[in-house]
Amino acid sequence: MNKDWLAIGIIWGLVALGAVLVILNFSQGDAIRSFGVFAAGSIAIVSMIHLFSSHSKGIVRRLIYVSGGTYAILALAGLYILLTP
Repeated sequence: MNKDWLAIGIIWGLVALGAVLVILNFSQGDAIRSFGVFAAGSIAIVSMIHLFSSHSKGIVRRLIYVSGGTYAILALAGLYILLTP
C-alpha cells in the first residue's frame, strides 16, 4: 500500500499545483470550469496506473482516495476563487 500512497500523493500534488497555476493565470469563470478537467484527469491517471500495473488489488480504494482528495483540493480552490474580490 505504500506505493499506492506515493502515487496518490503525487496525483494530489499535481492537482494542487494545477489549481494554483489556473488561479493565477485564468479569470474566475475559466478557472472554475477548468477544475472539472483536473477532476477527470486525476481519475483517468489512476485508471491508467491500474491498467499498466501488475496488480489489480485495491483499485477501488485508490480511485476513492484520489477522487476524494481531488474534490477536496478543488473545493478549497473554488472557495478561494469565490471569496476573493
